[in-house]
Amino acid sequence: MENTLLMRTEASHSLNFLVYIQNIFLNRSQSRDELKFPYIPTRCEFRKDFDMRYRELWDEVSKRISEHPINDIKIFAEEKNLFYKGLFVENDDTLNEFNEIYNSFKVWWGSFAGRFSVERSIDEKGQEIYAELASLLLEKGIKPQKELNISLIYDECVLVDLEPSSYFAVLSIRDCFVNYKELIPKLQLCIY
Repeated sequence: MENTLLMRTEASHSLNFLVYIQNIFLNRSQSRDELKFPYIPTRCEFRKDFDMRYRELWDEVSKRISEHPINDIKIFAEEKNLFYKGLFVENDDTLNEFNEIYNSFKVWWGSFAGRFSVERSIDEKGQEIYAELASLLLEKGIKPQKELNISLIYDECVLVDLEPSSYFAVLSIRDCFVNYKELIPKLQLCIY
């Protein structure tokens, strides 16, 4: 049997924006030693059921991306109200704050310090992950039926349990380095 694994790794606009919003939300109740990027002091009002709505939105967005990776940029660019209406209290002040958060993310993500750096941070590790996963699949006699899509996020998503699904997984940079040993068997579960 020969290696037929095809694997695409891409830093998701929409999922990284959700992590960005999550971190702003979490920073409101963190001590100075626990703050996450980005630290944006804001009086923006989040929905009271933020945690639940966040999980629902994450599930919806990641499902759409898993169905077709092009959906990612469409959601981020054409459906930004999905994030606002789902996670924020709707009023003029909060809309203005949300637009500032959206633009702040967009500027960072479009810079060399954003998406480019996130994707490049795992170049070498990504090759190791591919080689080990391909080897494990050959060893177990598993022949992939389609491409494995991996959405890379810059920080951990602590509000959602990131379970891989059919030929799709969401990984943080931390997963690729710190949780590396558990990663390969986890990714193997995506492929059948």
